[in-house]
Amino acid sequence: TLYSSGLKAQKKIDSIYFHLYTDSLKKGTFNYINVDGLQAGGRYLPLDSSHIELSATAGKFKGNSLWVEPDLKDSAITITAVLRTDPKIRRSVTIYIKKAESAERLKTIDEIFPDQPTRKKKRKN
Repeated sequence: TLYSSGLKAQKKIDSIYFHLYTDSLKKGTFNYINVDGLQAGGRYLPLDSSHIELSATAGKFKGNSLWVEPDLKDSAITITAVLRTDPKIRRSVTIYIKKAESAERLKTIDEIFPDQPTRKKKRKN
């Protein structure tokens, strides 16, 4: 059948990589840890907790999201991903903890585009 031939066409994962959305982890929140598998044909496949086992030196995982306690004293957390179908395929990364919230105020649209007329939102009746 078409379904079973599609499964045969799926390539084995040769290695795994972290593709992080940020350079630091925030305390008191969940931080999404993006892990991709590189297949033999060169394509990347997003991996979730059904494909990989995630562990960390601090915090707790819920799926691919790592909860970092607000009172954590460590300056960094090391995260390890292990492929469930082949535990020899693993990768670790150390991610630093964000030190302080940014106090920088972002500019408003009017400050960025001072010469543009302000647009009013249209209401739908």
